[in-house]
Amino acid sequence: MVAISGFTRNQGGVGSAPNFEHTFNNYQFADDLFWVHGTHTLRFGTDIERMQYNFIARENPGGRWNFSNLGAFLTNRAKHFEAGIPSTITPRELRQTMLAGYVQDDWRFRTNLTLNLGMRYEMTTVLNDAQGKITNLLNLTDSVPQCGVLFTSPFAPGGINPPGSACSSVGPYYHNPTLRNFAPRVGFAWDPFRDGKTSVRGAFGIYDVLPLPSYFLVLQNQSAPFIIFDSVDKPGSGPNPLQGQFSSGGQSLLINPPAGVKMGQLATSTMETNPHRNYVLQWNLNVQRQITPDLSLSVGYVGSHGVHMLIRGDDGNMTIPTRSSAGYLFPCGPPVPDYGGPCTPGNSPSGGSAKPNQNLGIIRYLYWGSDSSYNAMNVNVDKRMSHGLQFQFAYTWSKSLDDNSSTIAGDTFLNSLNSLFWFAPKSLRSPSDFNLTHSATINALWALPTPQSLNGFAKAAIGGWQVGGIFKINSGLPTTVIFNGDPMGVGNGGADQFGIPNRISGCDPVNHNYIGGASPSYINVNCYALPTVSASSPLAAQCGTFSGAATPPPSGQVYCANLLGNAGRNSVIGPKLVNFDFSTTKNIPIHRISETFNVQFRAEIFNIFNHSNFVPPEPTNGAGIFDETGAVIANGFMDTLATQPRDVQFGLKVIW
Repeated sequence: MVAISGFTRNQGGVGSAPNFEHTFNNYQFADDLFWVHGTHTLRFGTDIERMQYNFIARENPGGRWNFSNLGAFLTNRAKHFEAGIPSTITPRELRQTMLAGYVQDDWRFRTNLTLNLGMRYEMTTVLNDAQGKITNLLNLTDSVPQCGVLFTSPFAPGGINPPGSACSSVGPYYHNPTLRNFAPRVGFAWDPFRDGKTSVRGAFGIYDVLPLPSYFLVLQNQSAPFIIFDSVDKPGSGPNPLQGQFSSGGQSLLINPPAGVKMGQLATSTMETNPHRNYVLQWNLNVQRQITPDLSLSVGYVGSHGVHMLIRGDDGNMTIPTRSSAGYLFPCGPPVPDYGGPCTPGNSPSGGSAKPNQNLGIIRYLYWGSDSSYNAMNVNVDKRMSHGLQFQFAYTWSKSLDDNSSTIAGDTFLNSLNSLFWFAPKSLRSPSDFNLTHSATINALWALPTPQSLNGFAKAAIGGWQVGGIFKINSGLPTTVIFNGDPMGVGNGGADQFGIPNRISGCDPVNHNYIGGASPSYINVNCYALPTVSASSPLAAQCGTFSGAATPPPSGQVYCANLLGNAGRNSVIGPKLVNFDFSTTKNIPIHRISETFNVQFRAEIFNIFNHSNFVPPEPTNGAGIFDETGAVIANGFMDTLATQPRDVQFGLKVIW
């Protein structure tokens, strides 16, 4: 994999793509019991699952090369190299058991009112490896992990076992947070007018999010000592630059490091050892009314609140900022540190770093320290087939907020920021990566009428036609305007590095004439500025400057490169999506063969109007408008389609 600041990644070009071999077996037993007693319908159930996940992760054998810019790439001066050592690959055998049971009472409290009362219990055992190859850094500052079994890796470049290549102790992966997962659910259905045409429904429930094996795969596939994922910093710089190592010399740098080369530290992982219960509160209320025998209208509200949600990232070994009057101020500003020795606020010498763990390198992390909320209004109009016509209209007005949108990986979505600040998740709280404020869909099917006066060939040619379509329109997905690189000196080497600029108040961040206008850039770069603080502020002495800034800071201000800007996460909404798919169908019954024999011709046109729908500029590819020196990048362009161009297909189906 090649990562060049400000440019699209190229994966696979140097044989670096991860290669997984895995099998997943899930053995299940479930049973339900129903008992009707008067106005009560009681339901009982149980579910037992045994999960077995075996995998081998040949993690980046060709390595990942990171370059500061295109010039560094063309002159073969890498900023960072990391790779898995093939000789340390060992198979994993993850094991976990889930036990669940429920009881529910559907109580017909009145002839027009039914209550649903229930309780579910659901727990999982602590994830384990059948061979004991589970590793966890109990504290981010530890030098040696705790494992399932004691183990020392054979990896010893230069005859030295680096920190992290052996286990300190044996213990469980984490303390089980699921033992008290009792989840009540209540609901009701009410016919207020007792005419069967109006229904009011509502419900509330707690739903547990269990720590299943997939959450831990990314943590375990690169964690020492059971697999060695090593790195070297700046192999293409320093007093004796090792130019020419890209792309074939990476493994030799790690296994047989040349004299004087400063090796990177081993990669490992950490997760919360005493996690809280992770659950979601969900509720809804809706009203449905039958307007005519074949037409109904429903309006509803849906809400949810996620508690102790996941926050995941590729490297939590990052410098910790202080909370100042101007925001989060990181101790090391530019020049960007070499991830080495100590660093104090206002002093970032070459080789300086304030990472909490100086002995280990990349530390993938998993904590349950964030939350989320979702609120939506739904409107649905449904007309069932009658007189040859059916249609449905659905509209949702919603807002989803969270501290991060990660699941099994930090950058689950293309518009995600990897490795958000686990120590301050609320600092980047915003609309979710998947938030769509408005979404509307209309689908219809019309059977064209056939005049009764027709017969013979005319009836066969004109009759049996149907036309249909699906029209969809929704507002755009959000994206984040960033600095490319690491202007704040965060120092998280294995993650997609970023900084946040300042947003100019009252300025529209979107170039609405990006199609056919003077500039094809979607992001209005004039709405963003480099972070500053008052020159008279005590913080000014702790600020790093921007060497590439095009203009001096505003009067009375000084640049502060190591300050988190106020533009926030997901503050720019991408372009809306508009799409119409059309289809036509001709049914040709052939009764000579049988009463049910039918030949159906179909013509389907996707995106019939050939409307161009674009993905918004992504944070690591297009939404970076400054580099880490503060220089303006001509960026903010969109070059990825969200839907395909017009696509026509024909089909012939025989039905009997």
